[in-house]
Amino acid sequence: MTTFSLRRFFLAVGLSAVSTISAAQDASTTSVWEVSKDSDTVYVGGTIHILPISEFPLPAAFTDTYEKSDTIVLEAELPDPTDIAAQQRMIEAMAYTGESNLKDKLSEETFNALNQYLGMFGANAEQLARFKPGLVATMLITMEAQRVNMAGEGVDAYFTQLAKRDNKPREYLETIDFQLNMLANMGVGEEERFISETLTTLPEFKEIMQGTISAWREGDSETIETLVIDTFKRESPSSFDDVFTKRNQNWLPQIEAMFGDDDSEFVLVGAGHLVGEGNVLELLKAKGYIVKQL
Repeated sequence: MTTFSLRRFFLAVGLSAVSTISAAQDASTTSVWEVSKDSDTVYVGGTIHILPISEFPLPAAFTDTYEKSDTIVLEAELPDPTDIAAQQRMIEAMAYTGESNLKDKLSEETFNALNQYLGMFGANAEQLARFKPGLVATMLITMEAQRVNMAGEGVDAYFTQLAKRDNKPREYLETIDFQLNMLANMGVGEEERFISETLTTLPEFKEIMQGTISAWREGDSETIETLVIDTFKRESPSSFDDVFTKRNQNWLPQIEAMFGDDDSEFVLVGAGHLVGEGNVLELLKAKGYIVKQL
């Protein structure tokens, strides 16, 4: 069975994208924005949480902005893969309690389809039946990325490592426990829809993600909205507000607080948070900030 870690779990959730498009094909714009008010500027970049090594180097706008920024701001601190206590907290949070289990919440057809897919990896659905749909769906995405040789840590992890190397300060919009709780609730109450939609999407994973990463490189917000936001709404409509709308609103005052100081911040969040109705950039514009795509 494919091994799993808390770090990989956080990397897989959100905007997961892979591509075979050459990294040299940078467009004139990309998923980095300059947000300004008066004489102060904060940079906001949309990230890909899973990105194969073949997709590096990143678009120049990302690395150039990193170089001229004093601080990077990420969604949450990526957990250390050697943190056994954190791993245990994840397992406990993502498991059903009492006699509840995923098998009872899925149709026989969907459970059999899940079992058939996992069989390609020497696993079976019974092994995952005690876990909630958010974890199971994330494992499916991770396993499919590995199967098509497109797995890899993403933009967030890349800049985290750069900042550690350069001793550049890192700040966070959320705690790991907050994200863990959110992800533990993802798809709960709509397990059948969530798992069946995920399984249906997996055969198209590579093709869809090629389009997603191409759009990310070009800063094509409309396409990212279609491939990411619309897909999430279809797979887990009851979770959408918690994963996107409410978090965007929670981040707004934190980003606003970055203005008026001497630091230049580079905020890095999943690209799905920068597109669609109620996205972070839209909220900033509504507050009077000038937003310019780089």
